[in-house]
Amino acid sequence: MVRVLATGTFDLLHPGHLRYLSEAKALGDELYVIVARDSMIKHKPKPIIPEGQRLAMVAALRMVDKAMLGSETDMFEPLREIRPDIIALGKNQFFNEKELEAQLKSHGINAKVVRIQPFEQCELCSSAAIIRRIIERNK
Repeated sequence: MVRVLATGTFDLLHPGHLRYLSEAKALGDELYVIVARDSMIKHKPKPIIPEGQRLAMVAALRMVDKAMLGSETDMFEPLREIRPDIIALGKNQFFNEKELEAQLKSHGINAKVVRIQPFEQCELCSSAAIIRRIIERNK
């Protein structure tokens, strides 16, 4: 059984998230998803939706076999528990695949890292685009 892991913030679920998770699920038999903790998000603004609600939304998606919150101290901690065969990265996740594979190996995790290929864009396929639209309409 091939276990695939996807990770992300998943703030304001949109079609881009669904495509990413569907493509990740197609890589194996089981899809585990780690939802980023509010405290660990440092590369972009904090999410609008609280982490518990974001987790509940992701867990409710039919392609997701198990969803969990990430660690608040060590991003590799849940990976040691899940033991994925494949880690699927989204198009806008800023990891270098080879460097991440080396880091994983140093933590005893022998997973292949796969980048989900970009797909046809839609107008509101990002949380930032949704937020911009809401702001524009409420000026």
